[in-house]
Amino acid sequence: MDPLTYRAAGVDIRAGDEAVRLIKPLAASTYRREVLGGVGAFAALCEMPAGYREPVLVSSTDGAGTKVKVAVLADRHDTIGIDLVAMGVNDLLAHGAEPFYFLDYLAVHRVDPARIETIVSGIARGCREAGCALVGGETAEMGDLYAPGEYDLAGFAVGVVEKSRIITGEGVAVGDRVLGLASSGLHANGYTLARKALIDRRGLKLDEPIPGVGRALGDELLEPTRIYVKPVLELLRHVPVKAMAHVTGGGLTENVPRVLPEGRVAAIAPRSWPVPPVFGVIQQAAGVDDDEMRRTFNMGVGFVIVLARADVERAAAILREADEQVFEIGEIRAGERGVRYG
Repeated sequence: MDPLTYRAAGVDIRAGDEAVRLIKPLAASTYRREVLGGVGAFAALCEMPAGYREPVLVSSTDGAGTKVKVAVLADRHDTIGIDLVAMGVNDLLAHGAEPFYFLDYLAVHRVDPARIETIVSGIARGCREAGCALVGGETAEMGDLYAPGEYDLAGFAVGVVEKSRIITGEGVAVGDRVLGLASSGLHANGYTLARKALIDRRGLKLDEPIPGVGRALGDELLEPTRIYVKPVLELLRHVPVKAMAHVTGGGLTENVPRVLPEGRVAAIAPRSWPVPPVFGVIQQAAGVDDDEMRRTFNMGVGFVIVLARADVERAAAILREADEQVFEIGEIRAGERGVRYG
């Protein structure tokens, strides 16, 4: 009987070692001065950033959802890591935290060092954009769980914020204004519906232009999630912000109420910003109403900021200076906590 080695059973340790060799310089390109050591130890070590009197660590974990399936179908893997980072660091940002470090978990059918390097290059790019360090991760080869070519991603983001500057939404008052920052598209939410509506039902191919959009379906669906970290951290240095929300699964409908106190409702004017045309194509193909779309997609607004009316003009100027598209999309009123459109 031939020996049953680990490689014969389905796990290639040498390929894993080669993948680590390729991604080490990618991780190093993201390092902050607080990082001690490098990739390869049993755990990552980081000193606490200087300048904080009462630092509070803020953490988040998330994935890129079924957007990964689109990347696999298109065989394009260089930007899905940006989405992974964005999901975590934008969540930290909603509490006023500066992203500090990031770790990734990549589960694959088989270790393909070149593909892993491509995926991690996107993660490193996202970390550099967010100003956080990629300090480690894990690649798991699991041919018994994933079909050939398939993989999944998870990310773990840690940030830091001064205790006195944590943004909770407790001070949101009637008359405050709601600003929306433009999304870059679907970001990383609603892809199961989008894929089934546009590919399965409408029959579009990934290399085919979307009618009314003028862009190939694959390009539109794989557009990376916008990372709002640097512009919003700059805003926080100059303007008092009362609440912020990262608009992910659940859209404005479900995410904005998470940062409102009891007795406050966000009155949103849905015509106050331009909705990217891809959402209209999805809605038509899926045959769903406006409420379903607003509960599933960001509809063109990826991040929300609530602040006093007197601070709106200054805040908008700071954000636009940082190349953000800013829209005043609503106001805070008295009422049952939630979102009201109209």
